[in-house]
Amino acid sequence: MTINCKGKLIDLSTPRVMGILNITPDSFFDGGRYKEETAILKHTESMLKEGADFIDVGAYSSRPGADQVAEDEELRRIVPVVSMLVRHFPGILISADTFRASVARACISEGAAMINDIASGNLDPDMFATVAALRVPYIMMHMKGNPQNMQQDPQYDDIAREVLYYFSEKTAKAREAGISDIIIDPGFGFAKTLGHNYELLDRMELLQQTGLPVLAGVSRKSMIYRLLGISPEEALPGTTVLNTIALLKGAVILRVHDVREAVQSIKIVTQLHS
Repeated sequence: MTINCKGKLIDLSTPRVMGILNITPDSFFDGGRYKEETAILKHTESMLKEGADFIDVGAYSSRPGADQVAEDEELRRIVPVVSMLVRHFPGILISADTFRASVARACISEGAAMINDIASGNLDPDMFATVAALRVPYIMMHMKGNPQNMQQDPQYDDIAREVLYYFSEKTAKAREAGISDIIIDPGFGFAKTLGHNYELLDRMELLQQTGLPVLAGVSRKSMIYRLLGISPEEALPGTTVLNTIALLKGAVILRVHDVREAVQSIKIVTQLHS
């Protein structure tokens, strides 16, 4: 199981870590923390040293109820950061977290290696064709609606099977468009209640039927801190527990705020399976 990032084959037979770099003012955990160049570079360097294989850069907060961000504002935020990181860290593999084809194009032109789309093309009809033309790996996430309305009474009869069906349809369309490397993300916290999230995690091995690499993004999310009655700042132990469960259920990429702890989880689970 490999993906091609800028001509380099990345082996996913051993799970990998994707470190989160939010450059938004309103993200649920680290909003506004990484605005200045020095803070961005320091945080990225720290994640790379701790073992991050990818850095996921996002300029549009996708937390429930987040404000919409205009396309030109998203471009203004993200493009200079991608360019700066590529310049300062040769060989860095950047994932551009965007649902807009124009932003995807701009980020790849500045040296990003892959696209992480929370909407799987649903919010921009040009996204599939754009990713295919760019010939980069594409992360497709499951979500209903958009960040502004996704938590308004989400309903499922069988969430695990509905997510599996969603990806079977999306994968067929992505392949038809010409996208080669596809990664799927079940979208914990997106259009899902607390119960939905844990049912999906418990049955996440069903996604192995797609034959595609699975990314899990549970880091410090409300499915942890609301269940435990704590704050996102206190949710690292819970995150580590859920990351470990996700690995045991087949995840091969962990998208996290805390890289060192994710690397430790991978080492333990890998040893268990050795």
